[in-house]
Amino acid sequence: MSQTHVQTHVQTPVPTQVPAHVPTPVPTQVPAHVQAATQPPVQAPAQPPVQAPAQRRVQAAVLRGRIGTGFSPEPHRYRLYVAADDCPSCLGVTAAFKDLGLRDTVALTVLRPGSDPAGHEALRRAYEATGHDHDGTLTVPALCDGWSGRVVSNHTPDILEDLRRLSVHPAFRAAP
Repeated sequence: MSQTHVQTHVQTPVPTQVPAHVPTPVPTQVPAHVQAATQPPVQAPAQPPVQAPAQRRVQAAVLRGRIGTGFSPEPHRYRLYVAADDCPSCLGVTAAFKDLGLRDTVALTVLRPGSDPAGHEALRRAYEATGHDHDGTLTVPALCDGWSGRVVSNHTPDILEDLRRLSVHPAFRAAP
């Protein structure tokens, strides 16, 4: 039966001047079975407590572009992405979108989990085109510019204000 020897090197920072009375560590050769017996058992690192889904929030980049500053108010230029679940922000934006009568001039995409890969992919491309060190997280609601292919804003108060401004803009009013 052969024994396996493991050579370990202990590296410690060496000061520029070592006093003569301080011995410096010397690399030693310790057999594996002796090394395993003399070292304390390795414990798994402590796991953070599991959070409930409502508490588990990904901190994504907040994009705060505005229509009227860098994005001109043009009919059929913008697309609004919202989630189909019970997201309070998405529900509020969807309700405002319907109440303001923008259905004919601003596109709306409702993203349902797993059922609309094309919608999710279009939103992903918009986030990637925006840049801002995009970390891969897609957040909704999101107002996107169809001309540049970028996300204008994913900040709910700004989106609501932009929708309100578009609803009173002459180009977005329904023709009599």
